[in-house]
Amino acid sequence: QVQLVESGGGLVHAGGSLRLSCAASGRTFSSSAMGWFRQAPGKEREFVTAISASGGNTYYADSVKGRFTISRDNGKNTVYLQMNSMKPEDTAVYYCATGWFAVVVGTREADFGSWGQGTQVTVSS
Repeated sequence: QVQLVESGGGLVHAGGSLRLSCAASGRTFSSSAMGWFRQAPGKEREFVTAISASGGNTYYADSVKGRFTISRDNGKNTVYLQMNSMKPEDTAVYYCATGWFAVVVGTREADFGSWGQGTQVTVSS
């Protein structure tokens, strides 16, 4: 089973940037799509972005399109989330997750298997 550890969360002012990392253990990382989700207080967890195993295809929620960028380094078993022009509504716990397949088949939680423990991101106004 893949284990995922997120890092890079913290407090940032509106308009600022953060870069999250998700380090994965296990030999299946390079053959699995990866995704980022987030959960704000009192809200359900929602899809943010996903990337195929090769990195050739990426998908974004409308709320982050143009501001966030997902990338991966299969040599380091790590997926990244670069967040720019951040807004207070980006405040949430951010989770990375492995997809069941090499391609991104959907943006539901059920389309992803192993999950990290999450990292808190807070954007002040």
